Amino acid sequence: MTARLLTSIGRLWTGSEIISNAAILISDDRIAWVGPSAELPRSVPGVVDDIVDVDLVENLGGGLVTPGLIDAHTHPVYAGNRYAELAMRSTGLSDAEISAAGGGISSTITVTRGTDPWTLCNHVRERLACWLQSGTTTIEAKTGYHLTRDGELADVRMLRSLENEQGMPRVHVTFYAAQTVPPEYFGRRSDYIDAVCSWCADAAAVGANSVDVNCEDGRFTEEEARWILNAGRRAGLLPRMHASGNHRGGAARVAAELGCASADLLHAATDEDVAALSRGGVAAVVTPGSALQAGTRPPVRALLDKGVPVALGSDHTPGGVGITSMPLVISLAVNYLGMSIAEALRAATLGGAYALRAPDRGAMVRGRLADIVLWDADHEGAFAWNYGLSPRRVWRGGDPVAL
Repeated sequence: MTARLLTSIGRLWTGSEIISNAAILISDDRIAWVGPSAELPRSVPGVVDDIVDVDLVENLGGGLVTPGLIDAHTHPVYAGNRYAELAMRSTGLSDAEISAAGGGISSTITVTRGTDPWTLCNHVRERLACWLQSGTTTIEAKTGYHLTRDGELADVRMLRSLENEQGMPRVHVTFYAAQTVPPEYFGRRSDYIDAVCSWCADAAAVGANSVDVNCEDGRFTEEEARWILNAGRRAGLLPRMHASGNHRGGAARVAAELGCASADLLHAATDEDVAALSRGGVAAVVTPGSALQAGTRPPVRALLDKGVPVALGSDHTPGGVGITSMPLVISLAVNYLGMSIAEALRAATLGGAYALRAPDRGAMVRGRLADIVLWDADHEGAFAWNYGLSPRRVWRGGDPVAL
């Protein structure tokens, strides 16, 4: 058994406390010990074959180290872009006007379906690498731009395969065929819902972890979401829901009723929604970038005060925001949503782990995955100042990542 030692860490944020002049001992891909350097055990399991003196790397009094960040909401599997559409929206055109001009989600579906699998995979690989290189060691990644059985299942397989390549983050795959009803099912909405329900078991079999439904903007009703999410649950998938993105409705309450792992976006969540999520133990995944774009503010303070586990996501999507930097998301959470640095960091680590039901990551605790980031700063306050703080070193499962 080999081990790696990170020592002379100026400031270590474990997820629950700050330790000064700290050390971390890594055995295989797990944390074997963490604490003040002065208390490092005299004998360690295995042979230490790599000692990283963080003080020498950082030259900032040892630097700041945190767990790897977790992005709990992304849409990375698509081809093409919608830059022209975003420019149109910036002039005040409505979504209906943009769709009439050939924009909207249908345009991404058309381009993605028409892109060969090799090219699509290369695009997704490049995006995933951006997350890891910015200090994000786990992402939740949704399908949803093929909306055919074979296309959606191929996307699940691709994401699962990419996770095993060098330079990729860990991937929690969400089956998201219920993003919208595709054009070929026009007038046959119930047929598409039945089809998606029948695909859930296949998605689980090829590696999906979760199932999601877009219960906002008139995409799917709350009753339709119940059908799809219950089908996913029967197949062994964790249920999730796009809830209260741009309108006031009962989607978050349905998420709580169904015991969803997370209710996401929550741009227009009400006090009743917050109370329901609290009672149901449902994680609230908030996405500051898309909230800023929409000119809304999810009720983060009410969620925290009610004890709702809060996670952060980039909501990377071709028609919305292109963020792949969780440090930027943390900055927005602090400066736009009013979270404290500690709250935002916790939401980007422990909160994300809870939303993904992945208790093996998100904290510097013995036995958890050694996903670790050394930042280009000596204090966590730098996240509020530097919109997109850069890492100096990243370790995924104890192995250094080439930056």
